[in-house]
Amino acid sequence: MSTLAGHNPDILTCLANLSADEVFTPPKLAAAMLDLLPQDLFRRHDTTFLDPVCKSGVFLREIAKRLNEGLKDQMPDTQARIDHILTRQVFGMAITELTGHIARRSVYCSKKADGKFSIASGGAFNRPDGNIRLPKAKHRWDADGRCADCGASRGEYDRDETLETYAYPFIHGADPTKEFSVKFDVIVGNPPYQLSDGGFGRSASPIYHQFVRQAKRLEPRSLIMVIPSRWFGGGKGLDDFREEMLADRRLRRIVDFENASDVFPGVSVAGGICYFLWERDYNGDCEMVNVQGGTETTTTRRLNEFDIFIRESRAVPIVRKLMTSNTAKMNEQVSSYKPFGLRTYEKPMSSGDIKLYWQKGVGPYKRSAISSGVEMIDRWKVICSRSGNEHAGNPGTDGSRRVLSRTDVLPPGTICTETYLVVGHYATELEANNLLSYMKTRLFRFLMSLFMYSHGITKDTFAYIPILDMTKRWTDPQLAKKFGLTEDEVAFIESKIRAWEE
Repeated sequence: MSTLAGHNPDILTCLANLSADEVFTPPKLAAAMLDLLPQDLFRRHDTTFLDPVCKSGVFLREIAKRLNEGLKDQMPDTQARIDHILTRQVFGMAITELTGHIARRSVYCSKKADGKFSIASGGAFNRPDGNIRLPKAKHRWDADGRCADCGASRGEYDRDETLETYAYPFIHGADPTKEFSVKFDVIVGNPPYQLSDGGFGRSASPIYHQFVRQAKRLEPRSLIMVIPSRWFGGGKGLDDFREEMLADRRLRRIVDFENASDVFPGVSVAGGICYFLWERDYNGDCEMVNVQGGTETTTTRRLNEFDIFIRESRAVPIVRKLMTSNTAKMNEQVSSYKPFGLRTYEKPMSSGDIKLYWQKGVGPYKRSAISSGVEMIDRWKVICSRSGNEHAGNPGTDGSRRVLSRTDVLPPGTICTETYLVVGHYATELEANNLLSYMKTRLFRFLMSLFMYSHGITKDTFAYIPILDMTKRWTDPQLAKKFGLTEDEVAFIESKIRAWEE
């Protein structure tokens, strides 16, 4: 009979993901996450573990292996020890029928926990799903056709029982403490990241934060989850969650990967991936670990020092210097999206007295049709694309970025669609050209990059960038001297931002 010490083949290392929303956890990552816990928990016969979002069963399998090793002295009988671990210490809630089967195969080495091929002895379980269950759950549709629990669209997920509805039990009313009659010491998992919300195109809303909140409500001793890092910047449905997390003094450690492929090979997750350790009885600053290309940088700090979270710890002293300069910041002058009220798909007219700068070039447009941004029409304008240069906001393989993609100076009498933001507008061409040069400095783009958890650029992306005198042309050496940047800080900026190339 196979044992927990190592059964073959290990399909979890090469298992393909169900989708970009439901990403299987590699065994190496699961092990690293469990390493955050006090390892004496695996030497206790009464520690209870829950994965409320089982997909492959990798967490429960790794936990069971560690308990099997840690309890050898207390429980020398191998089969009795395995039975105790599987029935009394490791528990899971599947997210679909398929993942339930996979998880049971991973943990029990059998499709059925009470089957003849299970590593649990006969009689240890009295039900085929053992302690990895899929409680029945349904979406609760409100008057707007949304699920009151997860926000799913009724038009997409109101299905009959022959199809998966993705009404994940953990956030749809299923209580694992009642399902298993257990109070859990440790909760660990990799929740689904998003659900289609029925919006335009392939619109989807994040849901991973709902799993984190529900896990906290159960008040385990420790909580570890791996989730997208996009919550650092807030955004769609995440602003309140960001504030809660950054103010939560129970967050002991966050390990952040700017490039998701460093932990999930072949998977693109905009803004990167992080996992965290939350401890019910901890109250203090958070240890922040940044990982880029295998290099780790660790600092301990208060997460909500600034209004918007800075993920890169080495950037914190740089931002502090700029924030104490008492200089107004660029987000105060950058336009909101649709600077002239025109959507991306707006095209030039057959004739007009001004020009429209759009995706495919320049064409005529009528001034009388413009009601927004009128005060900017007859000034020199500096624009940038609302899409950043990097795919999904992720850095290149060397960890560096260009940040800005398309930039330009528009002369008086020219407007643009919402494809672009107006970064500044001036009475003279000199000032506009100097702003464009300022935007191409490494410091300017570095400060922008601190806000980029996806490919999108908004006026908030410019919140740490000082407004300077644009009658002067600024260079990186001049900026470093003005704000007192050290040689190490300049070198760090240069390592993160590529020199500008037209």
